[in-house]
Amino acid sequence: MSSSGNDHGAGGELVPYKVGYGRPPAATRFRPGQSGNPRGRPRKSRLPDHFPKLNEERLKQVTLQEAYRKITIRDGDRTVDLTMAEAVIRSIGLNAAKGDKRSQKMFTELLRTVEMENKALYDEYLKTMIEYKSAGEKEIERCKRLGIDPPEMLPHPDHIHIDMRTGEAVVRGPFTRDEKKIWDGAREFKEDIGEEIDRLKKMLKAEPGNKNLQKALRQNLGIQKRMAQLLGE
Repeated sequence: MSSSGNDHGAGGELVPYKVGYGRPPAATRFRPGQSGNPRGRPRKSRLPDHFPKLNEERLKQVTLQEAYRKITIRDGDRTVDLTMAEAVIRSIGLNAAKGDKRSQKMFTELLRTVEMENKALYDEYLKTMIEYKSAGEKEIERCKRLGIDPPEMLPHPDHIHIDMRTGEAVVRGPFTRDEKKIWDGAREFKEDIGEEIDRLKKMLKAEPGNKNLQKALRQNLGIQKRMAQLLGE
């Protein structure tokens, strides 16, 4: 719905026009140079720079910084530098040793919690190693039956050693391809040392009293032993 109104023409005379959408009455229109928002755009509220962002957990960061901040404490006749966490645990332990019941309970509960969490983590690791080794060995046997090469497995199932009596699982081999390159290079070096040892032994048969050959043989045997230990062989 529209209504009639008047506007001023170029010469100042009144010119009739229809009021409607996009054509407000002349009395309510803004004059040239007049802002529709005389107070300007409202300023956005802004937190100080030291306030955390919405996605930050600043309290955790502060707690960790304080927990591992170095402090100096007295330890008998000397001073030692410890982290705040170490100092607190030591204080609880010393008070517990002196017979403080509250400290004894706190220290015992803390120790029990840590040991239980460590055991749970290791039990999960042991279970994972057993399942991985078993699945890998089955896959290798399947490939042998089909006469095909098994896929590359890192770590290799043969490198996983599990002692069911002690519950220990040890990996004596590479975990990644980069480690495998280093591992293969070390094994080749060990084989070269073995060949050198055989050569020295043959030479010593011809010259059993040669001190230089004896020294070289001892050195190479020592290197071979260290390499075998590093390779878990």
